[in-house]
Amino acid sequence: MTKTTCPSDGFVPHQIKNLLHFFTAIVPFLWSGSFAFADTPPNIVFILADDLGYADLGCYGHPHARTPAIDQLAREGTRFTQHYVTGVTCNPSRTGLMTGLFPARFSKYTADFGFGERTTITEMLKAQGYATGHFGKWHIGPKSEAGTYGLDMVDVIGKSRSETAGRDDDLTTAAIEFIKTNKESPFYVNIWGHATHFPVDTAEGLASEFSDLNVNRQKFSATMQHKFDESFQINMDLNQSMRQYLGDVYQIDLNVDRILKTIEELGLRENTIVVFSSDHGPAPVLHNKKKVRKYSKNMLGYAGEFRGGKHTQFEGGTRVPFIVRWPGHVKAGRIDTENITSFIDWLPTLAAIAGVQDLPQQLDGEDISMVWFGEDRKRVKPLYWKTSAVGSSSAMRDGDWKLHHSGRNKKTPVELYNLLEDASESRNIAAQHPEVVKQMTAQLEEWVAELPTRYEKTGEGKRED
Repeated sequence: MTKTTCPSDGFVPHQIKNLLHFFTAIVPFLWSGSFAFADTPPNIVFILADDLGYADLGCYGHPHARTPAIDQLAREGTRFTQHYVTGVTCNPSRTGLMTGLFPARFSKYTADFGFGERTTITEMLKAQGYATGHFGKWHIGPKSEAGTYGLDMVDVIGKSRSETAGRDDDLTTAAIEFIKTNKESPFYVNIWGHATHFPVDTAEGLASEFSDLNVNRQKFSATMQHKFDESFQINMDLNQSMRQYLGDVYQIDLNVDRILKTIEELGLRENTIVVFSSDHGPAPVLHNKKKVRKYSKNMLGYAGEFRGGKHTQFEGGTRVPFIVRWPGHVKAGRIDTENITSFIDWLPTLAAIAGVQDLPQQLDGEDISMVWFGEDRKRVKPLYWKTSAVGSSSAMRDGDWKLHHSGRNKKTPVELYNLLEDASESRNIAAQHPEVVKQMTAQLEEWVAELPTRYEKTGEGKRED
């Protein structure tokens, strides 16, 4: 690194003037912890699918999916390959991104009680002058009316029912109206769909788009084969089941296309951040609830090479697609394979971009806006997962290492994986790396010790896990 020194004297007026011109020109391109805006803060459109697998999109490698609008969004922005959720079911995942705290920190189940005194990202943006709206699935507290969490408008719209339309059509229409109404001022909007949550019962007009589909099982990873086998026990026609599932994914894409066209038509493209993701991995075909084997029809979500899915802390349950587009700021056509990002970072990252200065004292997430803008940045804090039950299993990722701890079940061995070498978590190498296990176990147990010793639920909050 070359050092430059500035003399303390000897400046003449024209030199000062040139220096001021230089800094005036370069400041907008410098990163200093918050983003410098040319005009107004960016609009933020957050599209969140439900139970969509990491590899359920064409741009993430699905061999049969049809997702042209989302694929185009990825080409116009950055697609991340190591993005994580904060929980492996619906409520915990949403809790972490709204609050910047790992959901296991809340002693009261947030679907029943809400976030208490915790400040949310929508409240921060509202205070910053944003119009704020939420459309579609809620599952983040007992109250879902305007004013909750700083949201100007809340419309918890259920599934659309039509032979031709997708189940998220109505909520998308309402979100589009919100965008049109607030086009003159910065806005933030949650568009949280129901697809591909159970049950998948796709409109015939959408499933028929895949009428010529013949599933080639060899095009799918080894981790997917057990789902095919279980699905076969319900419906021996895998083609029919896959057509149903991909039709539901296709309706997500059609609605993304509607949203993007609206943004374009309103002239908002250049100053609008569009984010697309999923709340966790794909749902299983077979559930074991109270020792009863329960099969779910058409649940053929695909996590690619990753092991597990929804309800598990393996990569298939925690790693999700994540696409960000912001023309002129987020690099187009970039695939970020290096940086480890998470929805625990959603609050501090958007706060930095929107110029919010007053953040909660306790945050589990980090400002990774510079990663969005194309830089590489090593995480400072590990990522943790744990359900809100005392003694339940937990997991953590730190660098390339992923550790799974069984909690109270001492009979289950600790699992350690190097994700750089074994992303599918197929080879437990805990025995080969005892020092890594010792260090990470101590760190994980220290984090667990910070959590509540008692959790409270009422059963009144709507559960859509």
